[in-house]
Amino acid sequence: MIDYLTNNFLEILGTLVGMLYLYWEYKGDIKLWIASIIMPAISLYIYYSKGLYADFGINIYYLLVAVYGWILWQFGITGKKGVKHELRIIYTPKKAYLPLVTIALVLWLAIAQFLIHFTDSNVPWLDSFTTALSIVGMWMLARKWIEQWWAWLLVDAVSTGLYIYKGLYFYAALYCIYTIIIFFGYKKWKKLMKEAPKGESI
Repeated sequence: MIDYLTNNFLEILGTLVGMLYLYWEYKGDIKLWIASIIMPAISLYIYYSKGLYADFGINIYYLLVAVYGWILWQFGITGKKGVKHELRIIYTPKKAYLPLVTIALVLWLAIAQFLIHFTDSNVPWLDSFTTALSIVGMWMLARKWIEQWWAWLLVDAVSTGLYIYKGLYFYAALYCIYTIIIFFGYKKWKKLMKEAPKGESI
């Protein structure tokens, strides 16, 4: 047991940081971006060693978007009249759905083809699916669009099975918890959205 824990120290550490991330995301707390920087840094080694190359790549993106998200949440956004406004939880603008779906599909196909032709991945379609949708989900989270929870529902449910298959049992347990908590997170964000003072948000 001790040997197993020692050999899987990084996975366990990443799982603990992921639990903190989930708690802060549920609360809509800006500290979630701290975990969003630490966890990808840990996960880069883990995913590469397991041949999850798309997940490896997405964690580089996570690091960059974590910085972007923290800046938006900390300093707000510039409105139409050039005035700074606090970033608020809102519904995803209707005009954003088509671009988001299109981007997700194009990325899915492109990443899958890359994995098939240039890596030894034995799960190219599932790995690329979670990666593509995660790219979209992180962007939605950075903008505080409440439907980001539903994007993560698909990512986390598929990732749970994928990590079990790859023997990443701590991460599988973490993503299983993510999948369940998503419903509570969405409800919490709706409450926060209703309680927030009205103001401009884009």
